[in-house]
Amino acid sequence: MTPKTVSKRVVTDRLEIVDHLLREIRALPFSDRTAFFADHRNIWSAESCLRRSLEALFDAGRHILAKGYGLGITEYRETASKLQEQGILSAEEASIMRTLAGYRNRLVHFYREVSAEELYQICSQQLGDLEIVQNAYRRWLSEHPEKVDSTL
Repeated sequence: MTPKTVSKRVVTDRLEIVDHLLREIRALPFSDRTAFFADHRNIWSAESCLRRSLEALFDAGRHILAKGYGLGITEYRETASKLQEQGILSAEEASIMRTLAGYRNRLVHFYREVSAEELYQICSQQLGDLEIVQNAYRRWLSEHPEKVDSTL
């Protein structure tokens, strides 16, 4: 693959999807545990929004690597390592992203092992991890205008 320019539109679109889905998750009644578990639709909403937000986050990272650096990535965990190697993520941010990759894979491939309690804990306490990676992408976009195509 030959490096070209990263589409700012593609990356920001994926980040806006993450923002939207995180708002949807946060709108669920996490402050009242009984209310959250009383309506089983909350569990399915949390799971779907979390899985889709993770996929949008990884899509943005893979786009940056493919277009900006000519790197085709197939494994979600590999995305975090390659983003760190290119200086897009710090070691700490890449570690967080590797954890997110593992969780995304559990949601997709081992969905029957993910409990409602686990979803509740993650969605009520750990959404900030997604925002850490989002902010790293935003930082990279602003610090590397020479690699970014800002046209619509």
